[in-house]
Amino acid sequence: MYIQFWRWHFEDKKEKLDENSLSKLSVELEGGKGRQVGGSERLYRYGCFALTGVCFILLLTVILLSLKLGSQACPVEHCPKQISQNQHHCYQQCAKGWLPYGKSCYFLSTLRLSWADSQKNCSSGGGSLAVISSRGVQHFLTRTGNLTYWIGLRKNTTEWNWVNNTQLQQNYWSGSTIRSNCAYLSSEAPEEKNWETASCHALNYFICQLEL
Repeated sequence: MYIQFWRWHFEDKKEKLDENSLSKLSVELEGGKGRQVGGSERLYRYGCFALTGVCFILLLTVILLSLKLGSQACPVEHCPKQISQNQHHCYQQCAKGWLPYGKSCYFLSTLRLSWADSQKNCSSGGGSLAVISSRGVQHFLTRTGNLTYWIGLRKNTTEWNWVNNTQLQQNYWSGSTIRSNCAYLSSEAPEEKNWETASCHALNYFICQLEL
């Protein structure tokens, strides 16, 4: 009888111990699951914050770029074909058929006119015959053309002056300038010496210049 009681008592304690162990294990599992869920929520929250920050930075960058481009552009009414000096910050592309160089656009004609008619043709579009004010312009016009072109240089009595009323400084004469009063550029000759003189009534191609 004692043996049966002891066996019953031992089995009862074992069952209680097993129940306690299972309850403890269940609590531990639920606690671990809670910690895992809490960690996932924090990770998700951090990810949302990071994504929001990136979107804000991108939006701010787009706004700044838009403001910068807007400040560089100009309204159409402030950018006419020929831009005045007080509007020199406006950007103007050369019209079709015109070639950009520096702060000017150049047009090489395909018809031949006298020097005076060439100048009149250029001025009708807001420009003039080309004024070669630097070695860079001389190089550009020589390399661009393949003919002979009137330029905006003419002799008044004894002095050579440009059409913008400035005196000739640097020159690229290939020979004597005594015989005629109007100058043209020969793009087939070396650029260091490719200016020639001819009668102002002679027919020649010409180069127009439009300052921006």
